[in-house]
Amino acid sequence: VVSTQSTGNKMGFLTDGKTLDWKKAKEIVNYIKTHGVQQFLYNYKRVKHRANDSLLWGDEIEYYIVKFDDAQKQVKLNLRAQELLELLGEDKPESGALWRPEYANFMIEGTPGVPYGCFIDCFLSVQSNMKNRRKILESILENDEAILTLTNFPLLGVGSFTFPPKDVGGPVTQSLYFPDEAIHPHHRFSTLTRNIRERKGRKVSINMPIFKDKNTPTLKYDSPDAKEGYIYMDSMGFGMGMCCLQTTFQCCNIEEAKHFYDQLHVFCPIMLALSASTPIFRGFLSDVDVRWDVISAAVDDRTDEELGLKVRILSHFNKKSEK
Repeated sequence: VVSTQSTGNKMGFLTDGKTLDWKKAKEIVNYIKTHGVQQFLYNYKRVKHRANDSLLWGDEIEYYIVKFDDAQKQVKLNLRAQELLELLGEDKPESGALWRPEYANFMIEGTPGVPYGCFIDCFLSVQSNMKNRRKILESILENDEAILTLTNFPLLGVGSFTFPPKDVGGPVTQSLYFPDEAIHPHHRFSTLTRNIRERKGRKVSINMPIFKDKNTPTLKYDSPDAKEGYIYMDSMGFGMGMCCLQTTFQCCNIEEAKHFYDQLHVFCPIMLALSASTPIFRGFLSDVDVRWDVISAAVDDRTDEELGLKVRILSHFNKKSEK
């Protein structure tokens, strides 16, 4: 939950505002739900008959920032995202690229300077724009740095995997493997991480099946949330700390948008298989090669009662329920 002053109709990444912790958010959650539904219905009725908007779309590419240590033959995730964003400066659509922070301070997101349209020239310009974005970002890197368009950094959560090195855990994640200081300094990210943990009543629990051959050890953990023989991860950073390429569309009208959504719903499993590129988690080879289950579990804020692990016990009954 973010409390902020109105800044007009401009939409995008929220740079200003005050985040609320879970205790304060709980006090107004019903208000937010009620007014959120009301606002949605108001806006839906307002625009549902609007037609002839231009088809607009764009892509978002998330990059890892890494630092090489040739002497030690090591590569680390480099906590320079905020510094690089400051070097890139204010939005310059004419440069062909816009830059935004991502969850971790070793990630940065790049998009086209302006949306693409429905003309063939737009489709033909996508690859050149991607090359231009990479060139812009690489131009401000040090000689021992690089950017990677990799779904998951294989050693994410393994030992000292960041530069500079940071101690794992902290009051936000309480993780055994992921440091608080690897989260981007914008307060929305740390607040979201803490609030998911506090609402859930414990840390997130991510267990991925390990690929087994005759030399694979049986992994064992002290945590009650970890499954023996699985790759265990305990922080939102293992999901939100992964990268991807995303596309966003504005259709001509709501009927076209619904039809397009239905087509993508069928097509997505095919794309998931074609783009499978995540076989390694926390340094271990997994028995799956897509990131979806990790992403899902990393933001799962359901309580044990909501998961069916405990029986919900009501503290009181009103007169109506007693009848």
